[in-house]
Amino acid sequence: MKSDNTLLRQLYLTGIIPVIKVDQARDAVPLCRALAKGGLPVAEITFRTKAAEDAIRLVHSELPEVLPGAGTVLSTDMADRAWAAGAKFIVTPGMNEKVVRHCLEKGYSVLPGCSCASDIALALDLGISTVKFFPAEPLGGLGMISALAGPYAGVRFVPTGGINPQNIAAYLNHPKVVACGGSWMVPEAAVKAGDWAQIEELAKEAVRTMLGFEIRHIGINCEDADAAKDAAEKLSLLTGWPMQKDDAKKVYVGDTFEVMKSMNRGNYGHIALGCNNVERAMAVLEERGFRFDLETLQKENGRPWFVYLADTFAGFSVHLIRK
Repeated sequence: MKSDNTLLRQLYLTGIIPVIKVDQARDAVPLCRALAKGGLPVAEITFRTKAAEDAIRLVHSELPEVLPGAGTVLSTDMADRAWAAGAKFIVTPGMNEKVVRHCLEKGYSVLPGCSCASDIALALDLGISTVKFFPAEPLGGLGMISALAGPYAGVRFVPTGGINPQNIAAYLNHPKVVACGGSWMVPEAAVKAGDWAQIEELAKEAVRTMLGFEIRHIGINCEDADAAKDAAEKLSLLTGWPMQKDDAKKVYVGDTFEVMKSMNRGNYGHIALGCNNVERAMAVLEERGFRFDLETLQKENGRPWFVYLADTFAGFSVHLIRK
C-alpha cells in the first residue's frame, strides 16, 4: 500500500482484518455490525460472489464505524466498482501490475498480494511499501517473512492465508507485520444461518487472543521498608516462594508479588497487566471507555511497552506492560 498513514494506522491498531464472503448482500450489514461489536471494525469483503459490490455499498452507507475493503480484486473494473461502492482499500490476491497501476493512478489505496521477492521488488518500484503476503502459511509463514524482510527492510506485510487463533499472536508480534487477515471468526455456516451472536463472540475471542492479557504481578503498597519486609516475609512463608530482587524501592516474592517500600500509585498498590502489544491494547480499551495517563507512557525502540490507566479500581492502579 502506498503511504496512507491514517489507513495503515487503523489497520495496525485493529490488528485483525476479517476476510468475509457473502452470498446475499443483505447479510453484510448485520455481519459487519457483529464484527464491530466484537472489536473488529474492519472487513475485507471479497469479490468471490456477485453480492460483493452491493455488500460494500450497504456497509459503507449503513455502518460508518466500519472500514470496508474489497478483496480478491482481479480486474480494473472490479477495482472501480468497489471504490465507487465505498471501499476504502483494494486488495489483490497477486501482483497484478495492471490492476495495481490503475489503482495508484486513480488514487485508490491498494494492498497487492505478494508471494516472492520479485513481487516485492515490483511493488517497491510502484511506490508501495506495505503488501499482502499470500498465502502466508503455505509459503513458509513467519520464516519467509523474516527472510524477505532482510533484503527488503522497508517493507511491511499483511499476512493472509492459514492465519488462525493458534498463530495469530506470533504473526502480530513480528515487527514487520502491520495486521493479519483471517476468516476463522466468520465461519460460512454461521453466516448462512444468520448467527450474528456467534460471529460477535468469535470476534471478541479473536481480540482476546490478539491482546493476550494476563496478570504479570500484583504490587502491594507499604508505608516503609520495615513494613515491606514484614509483608514480603509473610507472603513468602504463605506461598513458599522466595524473596528476591530486593532493592531500594521494592522486593519481589516469587514472580507474582511486588512489595513496595513506600506508598505508590493506588491506595493499596497496582496490578500489572501483560499484553502482546501496548498500542493495540490501548486502542481497544479506549474504545471501551478507559483512559490512560500518557505521562507514564514508556517506549523501547520506538514501541510503547508500559503505561498506566488513569483510573483506579478498588484501590488499585493498573498498568499495561508488553510481554
